[in-house]
Formats: sequence, C-alpha cells, structure tokens
Amino acid sequence: MRIVFMGTAEFAVPSLKMLVQAGHEIISVVTQPDRPKGRGQQIRFSPVKEAALALNLPVFQPLNIKEQESIDYLQGLEAELFVVVAYGQILSRKVLDLPKKGCINVHASLLPKYRGAAPIHWAIINGESETGVTIMYMEEALDSGDIIEQREVKIEPHYNVGILHDILADLGAKALISSLADLASNRIKPILQDDSLATYAPQLKKEDEIICWEKTNQEVVNHIRGMNPWPGTYTICNGQILKIIDAEIVNASQVSRPGTITKIDKKGIYVQCGEGSVLLKLVKPQGKREMTADAFCRGHNDVKPGLVFDE
Repeated sequence: MRIVFMGTAEFAVPSLKMLVQAGHEIISVVTQPDRPKGRGQQIRFSPVKEAALALNLPVFQPLNIKEQESIDYLQGLEAELFVVVAYGQILSRKVLDLPKKGCINVHASLLPKYRGAAPIHWAIINGESETGVTIMYMEEALDSGDIIEQREVKIEPHYNVGILHDILADLGAKALISSLADLASNRIKPILQDDSLATYAPQLKKEDEIICWEKTNQEVVNHIRGMNPWPGTYTICNGQILKIIDAEIVNASQVSRPGTITKIDKKGIYVQCGEGSVLLKLVKPQGKREMTADAFCRGHNDVKPGLVFDE
C-alpha cells in the first residue's frame, strides 16, 4: 500500500519500522521541523526523522501542514493512505480528504477515554488499572474518529510512564499492521465512539510537575510514576527544587501535616501525605545527579524529621 507516514515522537518509530518490514511502500515521511534542544540548544532531528533517514525514506518537514504548499506536495504523492502517529500538528479537512483510503491514527489509549496529548501520563496519574491502543479513522474533532481496532494492556504497579510508553508503542505498531491487513481485505467494520464516555488527557503544564502532599499516598505515588522519566515531579526542600524519581506507599498513621518528613533511614525519606505516607527512594537535587534519598540526606544535615516540604 502506498502510504504517507506522519510522525515525530519516539512513540511513532516502531510503527514506521513495522510498516517497512511488512512491505508497505512509504512514499514520504512527514515530521516536524528540526529544532534546538538541550542545554546547548543544538539542532536535533526528531526520532522519526532519524529512523526515516536510516531506512532511506524521503522526509518532508513543513512548518505548517495546513498551508497550501504542504497540501500541494501531499496531493502530488497520490497516496492511498495517510498513517499518523504522534505527529504534533492538527490536520485540516483538506489534508484528511487527500488519500483514497483516508487517514488512520495510532492513539495510546482505549478511546474514547483519554483523548488528547498525554494519554499515557494521565492514565497512570489517575490510577487506571488498564489502558491500551486504538487504531482509528481520523476526523477534524480531537481523537473522535471511528475505531478500527483496540488492544488492551494491564498497568502493573511498577510501571512508570517510560515503561508503559514503550509497551504501547510496540503494541500500537502491531495493531496498525493488523488493521492495514484488514483494510486491504475490506474486513474493517468501524465502531462509532460514544462521546458521552469521553475523557481528556490535556498537554502537561509546568504546574503538573509539583507534588501535592495533601493527596493520598496512592495518588502521590501514581503522580510520581506518571511523570517519570519525563517531565518529572518535584517538591521544594529548604528553598531548593528536589526532583522525586521513585517512591513507594507506606502504611502509616497520620501524625503530622502533609509534606512533613517523619523518618529517615537507609531505605530513604518517609513523608506524610494527606492519607498515609510515602517512602522517597530516588531523588535528584537541583543542579545535581540522581541519587538515593539516603545519600541525599547524608549530604544535607538540614534534611531531617520534622522538615516540611513546600509545594
């Protein structure tokens, strides 16, 4: 099948690779323009561009996919299908109408739950026990198209967003290949989404990184897992940012105000929550490397029981 692949983030790379392995003809890879990243602000390619170049695929990087120049380019390709995975730009109706067999998308949730930009993060933050991937036809409204295929996965208690991201990226790629086989054989029976069941996973904001100690210990641990390894969570310790990398639930009665350090030992830092406590195991002080909470305390004599973390 003659396919235009649109993707930018790491999540899209397995789908692109599996399309090539399955023998589909990728006539163009559309990805976001190169942008400066990191402390040195060096120009870097998107993960999808790097993968496309390694596969010797042509790359197109428009600033705006909706502009007429982009539409003319895509129209000239005469693609049968557009496959969109974590691309990062909204497609207009003119773009959606170009391919003969339409546009399909790989989304990292069980739609209509968690429509939006950060479904993997919010599924963990909200304490979901399962999630999955959805292959769907694309419409102009956000993640609202008819469902082609869905696959579920259990969210294990130790999963953070990085682990779950990789699982869903691979699962989404496999579901995509399966869906394209059904499409080629005219076996697809699309399912309408029930908009009344829709929930949303908005783009993460800076304030979403701040730990709220007033929440239950389960909610605090879910928050830390759902933001690790990116963008991370933090609290304020003696006026300095302290990133929290890993924590676990501790069943302890409430004896102090939320955010109070109640105990420190070789396992780490015990912190009171609105309900129960958590044990902080891995932290990253401002401007320093990641370390165990025990090592952090040994280097900071002012971090001791009774200290209250600020929000």
